[in-house]
Amino acid sequence: MLSQIKSPADLKKLSAEEINHLSAEIRSFLIEKVSKSGGHLGPNLGVVELTIAIHRIFDSPKDVVVFDTGHQSYVHKLLTGRMAGFEKLRQRGGLAGYPNRSESEHDVVENSHASTALSWSDGIAKGFSLTNQKDRVVVCVVGDGALTGGMSWEALNNISTSKNERLVIIVNDNERSYSPTIGGLATYLSTLRATSGYEKFLDWGKGVLERTPVVGQPIYETLHGVKKGIKDIVAPQGMFEDLGLKYLGPVDGHDVVAMEKTLKIAKDYGQPVLVHVITEKGKGHAPAINDEAEKFHAVGVVDAETGQPLSKGGKSWTSVFSDELVKIGAERSDVVAITAAMMGPTGLDKFEKAFPDRTFDVGIAEQHAATSAAGMAFAGLHPVVAVYSTFLNRAFDQLLLDVALHKAGVTFVLDRAGVTGDDGPSHNGMWDLALTGIVPTLHVAAPRDAERVRETLREALDISDAPSLIRFPKGAVNADIPAFERRDGIDVLYRGESADVLLVSIGAFASIAVEAAAQAYREGVGVTVIDPRWVKPLPKSLVTMAQRYKNVVVLEDGIKHGGIASTISELFRDAQLNVPVHSIGLPLAFLEHSKRAEILEDLGITVQNITRSLVAWNSSEIGMDIKEVMPRPLDENERRKPLR
Repeated sequence: MLSQIKSPADLKKLSAEEINHLSAEIRSFLIEKVSKSGGHLGPNLGVVELTIAIHRIFDSPKDVVVFDTGHQSYVHKLLTGRMAGFEKLRQRGGLAGYPNRSESEHDVVENSHASTALSWSDGIAKGFSLTNQKDRVVVCVVGDGALTGGMSWEALNNISTSKNERLVIIVNDNERSYSPTIGGLATYLSTLRATSGYEKFLDWGKGVLERTPVVGQPIYETLHGVKKGIKDIVAPQGMFEDLGLKYLGPVDGHDVVAMEKTLKIAKDYGQPVLVHVITEKGKGHAPAINDEAEKFHAVGVVDAETGQPLSKGGKSWTSVFSDELVKIGAERSDVVAITAAMMGPTGLDKFEKAFPDRTFDVGIAEQHAATSAAGMAFAGLHPVVAVYSTFLNRAFDQLLLDVALHKAGVTFVLDRAGVTGDDGPSHNGMWDLALTGIVPTLHVAAPRDAERVRETLREALDISDAPSLIRFPKGAVNADIPAFERRDGIDVLYRGESADVLLVSIGAFASIAVEAAAQAYREGVGVTVIDPRWVKPLPKSLVTMAQRYKNVVVLEDGIKHGGIASTISELFRDAQLNVPVHSIGLPLAFLEHSKRAEILEDLGITVQNITRSLVAWNSSEIGMDIKEVMPRPLDENERRKPLR
């Protein structure tokens, strides 16, 4: 049946029984395909019926469907004719793991950072209203986890004043973001889930009282007149209604008939309306249901039946950090840990288990995490804020003005730095070195291996009068690369026979830097490889060291524009050192989803290509143009095409 669905219009021809069969088929398909490719399995298993109901009631793409975060859009993709693309989900040439405008006119928002969809939807709905497109409805699917982000409430505050927007907000409430939803909102929605019977109570009361002679009807009218008060007592969804939002629900998100009935009411309402839907993350797949920590939020390649990983990589960068932080926590009672709904993925789960009172999950609220950490530092603690590199972008203002300006002793640990690949442009951690380079007082470390993770973490936690930051990539950690010597904090990893090229290796690229230097030696070029470990501030001794060389080359896992090479160039200019500085790094472009190794190969960041450039630059020839081998950036015209 699924293979016959080419567009949402095909769904409207199906009977209730056929819808049930289709739902089961979709779950089987997702389990089979995502188990092979990896991806967000649990969230999509939970929204099968919900997505079907949306596409049966609304008319996409005329009606615009916006998914918050977008990792629950696989079902949407299946229902909009992209079944074949799942053979290469999150791989080059296959479907993106999030909505993508270049794939389909049914996709609108492809930024996969949470808590943005309500603002997008508010803007689109306002645009439709002002351009007299009043026959178009905006449907915003937002999870209870995304509602822990402050931007969601900024949007709701503005939506509440809109009376002419046709906007349906569907709160997909599964009690989880990546892990269980944190905070007062979770308690609030839990109350709504537990007390959904108040409407039935009123219906029962009406039937009984209207049959009561003389006084029955007046009593019912009085009861109905204080319905708002009863709501606040029995089920306090009054908060949404106090904001000016019509509230419908809670509704069983796995009951297509109930969903369609409620969504039809919401569609015809003509003003912003909130539909509260209860779903089960991972529904229909026992391994996901039994995964208490994450409900198979994101999986690698796993056995489709058991859910067990089929490939076990080596020790990860994350686990090295995680284990060392627990050791430090046992030694120092002032160290506390903070994350934004990513306890397990950032490795803080072990610290939480050992020190639950010193571990804080703030929900999807990176801005709050950073500023709260500044407050903790003022009170005498040393917070460690662990987030993915791409998510620090969201808290830049707080890093700059709340943490750095106040010289707060806060340590940020950025996981998934550099090219991550699979999840596409919004998840590559390629911006942090450039962003943090302009933050006064901040110290930045880029460890090259496991031992340097442990070392720089301890050094960072010894900095109490300024913020510090450590960044490392995704995946298995590099084998330790010992230094020949350490000069003023700079590690010498490979010593060339002649002073031709000084290769400055940043972070995890150290292994390919050393190998490229060895190959260049066979070509007659002497390359010395150094690792500064701390890239901000750069040690002044780098100037003295560079004076001996004909060329300086910087290899970094971040954008070249404003990156470490730029900082080194500025350092040399200030010291009036006239030595060429060449940069090998990432282009200033959004890179399509693909495997990390494939992206780096396309960019020419391989041992062979780096060696060619080292030899060419040493002979004063033009080095390899990284841009010539860059993978096709996302088409800006496609990305920003107007809504149809």
